[in-house]
Amino acid sequence: MGSAYTLDFSPLMPWPFLAVCAAIVLLLTVYGLWRRARGTLLRCCAALLAIAGLANPVARREERSGLPDIAVAVIDESPSQGIGDRQRQADEAEAALRQKLGEIENLEVRIVRAGKSGTETAERNEGTRLFSALTLALSDLPRHRLAGSILVTDGQVHDMPEITAAQDVTAAPVHVLLTGRPDERDRRLVVRNAPTFGMINQDLTVTLRVDDSGAAPNEMAQLHFRQEDADEQTLLVPVGRDVTVPFRLSRAGQSLLEFEVAPVEGELTPHNNQVALSVNGVRDRLRVLLVTGEAHAGERVWRNLLKADPNVDLVHFTILRPPDKQDGTPIRELSLIAFPIRELFELKLNDFDLIIFDRYRRRGILPTSYFENIANYVARGGALLEVSGPAYATPLSLYRTPLADIFPGRPTGTVRTEPFLPMLSATGSRHPVTAGLPDSVGPDGKPTWSRWFRVVNVEQPRGHTLLETPNREPLLALDRVDQGRIAQIYSDHIWLWARGYEGGGPQAELLRRLSHWLMKEPDLEEEALRAHARGGRLEIERRSLAEHREPVTVVKPDGSETSLMLEERGNGISGGALPADIPGIYRVRDGEREAVATVGAVNPREFADPRATPAILRPLADASHGSVHWLRDGLPDIRMVDKPTSRAARDAAGRNWIGLYRQNDYVVTGLALTPLALPLAVLAGLLGLMLLMWRRESR
Repeated sequence: MGSAYTLDFSPLMPWPFLAVCAAIVLLLTVYGLWRRARGTLLRCCAALLAIAGLANPVARREERSGLPDIAVAVIDESPSQGIGDRQRQADEAEAALRQKLGEIENLEVRIVRAGKSGTETAERNEGTRLFSALTLALSDLPRHRLAGSILVTDGQVHDMPEITAAQDVTAAPVHVLLTGRPDERDRRLVVRNAPTFGMINQDLTVTLRVDDSGAAPNEMAQLHFRQEDADEQTLLVPVGRDVTVPFRLSRAGQSLLEFEVAPVEGELTPHNNQVALSVNGVRDRLRVLLVTGEAHAGERVWRNLLKADPNVDLVHFTILRPPDKQDGTPIRELSLIAFPIRELFELKLNDFDLIIFDRYRRRGILPTSYFENIANYVARGGALLEVSGPAYATPLSLYRTPLADIFPGRPTGTVRTEPFLPMLSATGSRHPVTAGLPDSVGPDGKPTWSRWFRVVNVEQPRGHTLLETPNREPLLALDRVDQGRIAQIYSDHIWLWARGYEGGGPQAELLRRLSHWLMKEPDLEEEALRAHARGGRLEIERRSLAEHREPVTVVKPDGSETSLMLEERGNGISGGALPADIPGIYRVRDGEREAVATVGAVNPREFADPRATPAILRPLADASHGSVHWLRDGLPDIRMVDKPTSRAARDAAGRNWIGLYRQNDYVVTGLALTPLALPLAVLAGLLGLMLLMWRRESR
């Protein structure tokens, strides 16, 4: 760059001392002139020469080497750039920028890529992070060398900073080159209000709106609504107005609601035509009716189990005095509570989530019509558990009622009272109610829990037998009756496990699983297909009572399909995983069932409004004296302009050109200092002035 000269000072005395001396000289000079004293000006010159000598002026010569200016170009690679021909426009603009900027002398070019959506970014749903990449690129760049920034994007930026907080960016012009077109049309589905949880079997609503930038007045659109375990619904909704869609949750746990609006011709992308909502189904307090036919040692096992759960409202009745008992005790002297059979089995029967009959026998308490009510209650979706005592094999058995049509097992009329070890059946080793029970497999392949001593013999029951004796006699059978479920335990000795006899057994876990299966807990379904997204992978799990040799089909968000063979993992579970690098909704099918999982954001912010727009970035461009141009009109020329000396300078851009600041930055490679106030010269000057003063005053 060459040499540069400047004047510097290296004072021999502190600057405050010199300033005081100069002030005194000024005052004395003014006073002398006012009194018209001879030699006043000569005395002033002498004093100023002495002060100048003490200030020690130095001539500074610097050898300077120029540094190149730096221009930063940020290329937006977010998913919305894949719409239409935006990616082609961005690629052509990048190639042209490299060529034009490379032809400018003394200019360094940095290309930064931003907005590419990885799995982690998609999970956080942060959208296009353009300025995060630009700020990172400027972090090690000297601001006095920044010539300007050029952003190649569709304008949909989701980390736009406040203008006052972007001083580092606006220190040089920011020019925006927009991909896409200004007249784009897109239809999108917007969620206005949605619940995150809801009570089971209660009315819930979701408020949605179909936005369409190019829709005609009063235009209608088809809205498809899909819910797990429910048929698809199609609604005709107005465009641009809020619409309320009612729904109900049929089970506990997470339920996925999918809404999709039919696409229109010419819209940008169908990605934002659908939304998925995850709603957590919550049960109200479970109401359980426990009817114990007679007082026995195992009665408290059921009561303790159900009372231990704070979400269970237990109604428990034990029949201590049947109507046919005649001992002469007057009714008014009895302290027993009358059994409210009409209220329980007629008026409020459907309010119960589970009914348990424990060692119940027919004694004329419940009429036949009430047993019919119970059978209808199960068929409509209720749950019934019957724990058989010896009476189940007698004419007083519940099987001699209308419940026989729904009971899995038909009694043979015999009861075996010998020690035996309850064992898992082949089906029980895969069923979620009994698979993996603690101590179910010992060193010899048999359970290590304690023995039972009584079993009611039944013919081969319907449904699935999960527990059996070593002689293959059924102990626990489950079955489905229309929309409801029923279970039978053909022994009343499970209480031995609770008492710890011979080490006990997993009665609490078994009964907990059994009761939750009866109440349709999703995690205990014996035939289920599930999919979950974890750490950038889609994990698939299939539970079945039979081994499957067929692969599952995975449909990705972009519509492509892939097959995956699942591996057996034991206990009726098979599983597998595959990479999930595309955010969105994944569907898994095995021919009979379908599972849905979401990767990243369920409703990506990136496609909330994919239309190209200058509105977001224009304030930043104006604040930095930059500009906004559409690439469809061609890439503007690039010029180097002098940096303005004030913020009121004109914009560094024109109709068909953009400007970058010429910063003229440099580094000093050499330095030479030359004193201007030589001591002998100053002394000679002072002597000369003193002689002049003597001569002047001696006249």
